[in-house]
Amino acid sequence: NWVVIVSLGPCHMIEADVTIRGHDPKEPIMAHPPHTDSDITLKEWLEEVTTNNKGIKLDFKRLEAVSPSLALLEHMLPEPNRPVWINADILSGPGGQVRPVDSEVFLSVVTALHPQTMLSLGWTTGWSAGTNNPGYSWDMVHVMEDKCGKLKHHVTFPVRAALLPQSFSQLSWLLQQSDRYTLTVWTGQHDEFALQDLLLYRREFDVSRIYYDLPYSLKSELLMMSLESD
Repeated sequence: NWVVIVSLGPCHMIEADVTIRGHDPKEPIMAHPPHTDSDITLKEWLEEVTTNNKGIKLDFKRLEAVSPSLALLEHMLPEPNRPVWINADILSGPGGQVRPVDSEVFLSVVTALHPQTMLSLGWTTGWSAGTNNPGYSWDMVHVMEDKCGKLKHHVTFPVRAALLPQSFSQLSWLLQQSDRYTLTVWTGQHDEFALQDLLLYRREFDVSRIYYDLPYSLKSELLMMSLESD
């Protein structure tokens, strides 16, 4: 599965950061914190989405945006065949400085969605050049499994590419806990990592267990490396 979640063209999905407008009318808008205003509302964005067959991923950083956004989503895009991912960082992760959303409240809302909806549940993370960046710890994956083990939806765990070399054992264990689980590999704009480090995951896991939210050039290079190593 190759999923590029940014632009149109050769991609499968479109990603949108959603928050609540900081003044009246308080409605879901397309903006990434710390921004609290936008000239595009979620309603307008969903109206545009209906003109194509791309899947959508809604990324939430604030809880108050979730319920009104999902109500709009169910009203405007009721068809179950369109891929829909609902994303939030629900736990603190390696180097994470931002507070995650409240996992109990978030899950209580999103688990009422159509069972075909993909829940994208991650950790807050950080990365700094020239330092020994820690990976996903055993405690982190154990807590995530405690949160997700009883869910009925499929769950993908967004994981930062630069942290994967030091996290293989932990993430491998997490995927083994349920056939409903997958990984989504993403990268920060200024992160540094070797594509070679991703080949271990590519070799050890079936392609259906890993998605890639990477720039198209990196995705193409990784595919070529994978073919050469087979």
